[in-house]
Amino acid sequence: MNGKKILGLAAAGFAFLSLAGFSFGAEPYTGPKLNLRLASPSPLGSNMVLGYEKFVELVKEKSGGKINIKLMANAVLGSDRSTLEAAQRGTLDMASCSSPNMASFARDYMVFDLPYVTSPEYQQQLYDALDNGELGKHFEKVANRIGLTTIMFSEYGYRNFAFTSSVNGIDMMKEKKVRTTDSPIEVAVSRALGMIPSPVAWGEVYTALQQGTVDGEGNNWEHLVLAKHIEVLKGAMNSEHNYSMHILMMNKKKYDMLDPQAQAVLREAAKEALAYERNLTKELKERCEKEMLAQGIVIYRLSAEERAVLKEKTRVVWDTFKNEIDPDVLQMVLDTQK
Repeated sequence: MNGKKILGLAAAGFAFLSLAGFSFGAEPYTGPKLNLRLASPSPLGSNMVLGYEKFVELVKEKSGGKINIKLMANAVLGSDRSTLEAAQRGTLDMASCSSPNMASFARDYMVFDLPYVTSPEYQQQLYDALDNGELGKHFEKVANRIGLTTIMFSEYGYRNFAFTSSVNGIDMMKEKKVRTTDSPIEVAVSRALGMIPSPVAWGEVYTALQQGTVDGEGNNWEHLVLAKHIEVLKGAMNSEHNYSMHILMMNKKKYDMLDPQAQAVLREAAKEALAYERNLTKELKERCEKEMLAQGIVIYRLSAEERAVLKEKTRVVWDTFKNEIDPDVLQMVLDTQK
């Protein structure tokens, strides 16, 4: 038998063992078969959905094909708020919900909505605190109190303001109707900047922009492109005023009833999928920014002085909500920004 044939047979053998649930250096999965459903409001091709696709793939691989997750993205089951409510009730296994919308379920999540509470400069420290530190442990307790368990803190990214009109400076935001989530802080940020907040469900934003119900929104570049909002937008600014996550949650009772091996598969796959998703975010952001420019959208780059003005104007939001946010939680977040 020649060398090429031996290598080919060896590769086939490795592939078979992988599909059968065997992994070298770990015990093969011998738990029960499971079929789970995961809902995400995010569009196909977004960093969150790409991460969830990887998660689904890894779960199947690590369980030898015994655990299958059906991913339903692009809000086919409704908004993140409605799907998270379904996960709470147990009629849906897993749901991905934005951190601003999580504030409707537990006030502690409001801390991430505070304007400029985090910066891209210190992103890795924030990841470490969420994934392995006291910050993540705290939010797992919060999730448990509302009947959920956290599977992963999926990367969403920093939000930027974008409008159906051109942007030539920060003053143009005054009196603009801007789409927000139900987050009270997001609403307050809009008012602090002189805009008129208009809470609109994610699936209705395109039409609202098109019909003039709203004049703009705060979002990352990827969502503006992949949800085709760039078809009706004309200007944007790199405000980076708020970091947001899409937190993947699972019904706590269903998770606790799973075989320990199945739980381990979900946790291991989530950890690997999260690393994959975060790594591709920068590349995806740059590609989508190029698509925006190609569409004719002019991105206004804030000067250091203009960014400082936005921070100063929105500081009032911190004062407004300081009594609603656990000071210990806020300090944990601030400790990551050093």
